[in-house]
Amino acid sequence: MVSGHVFIATSLDGYIARADGDIGWLLERDDPAEEHGYAEFIADKDMIVMGRGSFEKVLTMGPWAYDRPVLVLSRQLAGKPVPEPLQGKVRFSDCAPRDAMAQLAAEGVHRVYVDGGQLVQSFLREGLITDLVVTTVPVLIGTGRPLFGALPRDVDLALESSRHFPSGLVQSKYRVLG
Repeated sequence: MVSGHVFIATSLDGYIARADGDIGWLLERDDPAEEHGYAEFIADKDMIVMGRGSFEKVLTMGPWAYDRPVLVLSRQLAGKPVPEPLQGKVRFSDCAPRDAMAQLAAEGVHRVYVDGGQLVQSFLREGLITDLVVTTVPVLIGTGRPLFGALPRDVDLALESSRHFPSGLVQSKYRVLG
């Protein structure tokens, strides 16, 4: 079975972006001297699965930064050609989360980095997330795109670790219990 893993940042009030998708509040706090564990997190992942919003945001941030294959789950992008510079690195699909994970399992994928607010929410609703690393940025942005949304049932979590950084960021790792 393929396991889903999350590594994401939120404002203190739980938003991953402003309503218009802006993440300037996050980028302003990005200190290249501070290692937040992404390299360690991604080291054992076979694939990245992201939503359309995350994909489109990443495209605006300069050169393609991922060294793993990326599957973008999007009804809007499915069937459209992948931009030429990303061919062989990215593919689009309109599969539902459970179907996407089954397809990846058939391809021999074991561990997937799941990125994007709506996608994380849908994977959580389907019980497809094993653990989450959530970095909280000490800023209140008041409104925006929430990391978590409505769930059909409670999702119990166990805190595995928590650490803080000189910049004020607090990072917590949770294991999903059910």
